[in-house]
Amino acid sequence: MLVVAEKEIAGLMTPEAAFEAIEAIFASMARRKAYNFPVVREAIGHEDALYGFKGGFDASALVLGLKAGGYWPNNQKHNLINHQSTVFLFDPDTGRVTAAVGGNLLTALRTAAASAVSIKYLAPKGAKVLGMIGAGHQSAFQMRAAANVHPFEKVIGWNPHPEMLSRLADTAAELGLPFEAVELDRLGTEADVIISITSSFSPLLMDQHVKGPTHIAAMGTDTKGKQELDPALVARARIFTDEVAQSVSIGECQHAIASGLIRKDQIGELGAVVAGDHPGRGDAEVTLFDGTGVGLQDLAVAQKVIEIAKEKGLAQEVEI
Repeated sequence: MLVVAEKEIAGLMTPEAAFEAIEAIFASMARRKAYNFPVVREAIGHEDALYGFKGGFDASALVLGLKAGGYWPNNQKHNLINHQSTVFLFDPDTGRVTAAVGGNLLTALRTAAASAVSIKYLAPKGAKVLGMIGAGHQSAFQMRAAANVHPFEKVIGWNPHPEMLSRLADTAAELGLPFEAVELDRLGTEADVIISITSSFSPLLMDQHVKGPTHIAAMGTDTKGKQELDPALVARARIFTDEVAQSVSIGECQHAIASGLIRKDQIGELGAVVAGDHPGRGDAEVTLFDGTGVGLQDLAVAQKVIEIAKEKGLAQEVEI
């Protein structure tokens, strides 16, 4: 078994490599060459933690495995981030475990890569202004990935806790982009592409906020009850997602579905756009990517990091 420790991931995995892996797995999913297994997610009754498994099989790349981990909200007292995970890969021919890979940074990179894929394929022509809703740990990864795939000229941002906006300002400066803190109504009016990455349980970006051709990557809603967008805004958009079943149950679309504003068959797969089987934006004024996060994304980036680690001689061999 090969082991790539969490501490090695930053020196191995790049946003470009993550993007390549996620773009490929989206296409495999749309072509029904890859599928996700049912997700297990449970409150364990200790430290308020949520623990679970996401797995799947990509028959085109012969990648089989799972990500085990979850959310520990009290990890600050242990000097650890709240999200903790490890990815395990298995030989699809024999069932033998082939790799264990630290999953914390990989999760951040694959989440950012997913929204970047949506921006590549769905951003309005000539998009110049990137709007960021949320300034948590994931926001910097999101901004870097977005700037990697599109030549934005400015970043504007909003966060429910304004004192955290320095993270967005610092990341924009690192990318050589001007940054301005704005209110949500102005963000919706001025931004051509909007990334929302919060843990909100009530709508933040309202339908009346968004004006003109816009693409929204809604990346924060991945649990029943979470919500970042006004359901009326969701209903106005041409909708794409990573996996429709998750979009309607735990993604941003859960609320528009429950309100009867949209039907399940109105939600398209981003992978179909990547594969060339769906025209994508077309004549839509607003497009939405409902990024719920699926196990195949974790497996794709883990397989990529194993390949890079083997090339560089940094994968440890362990017998179990």
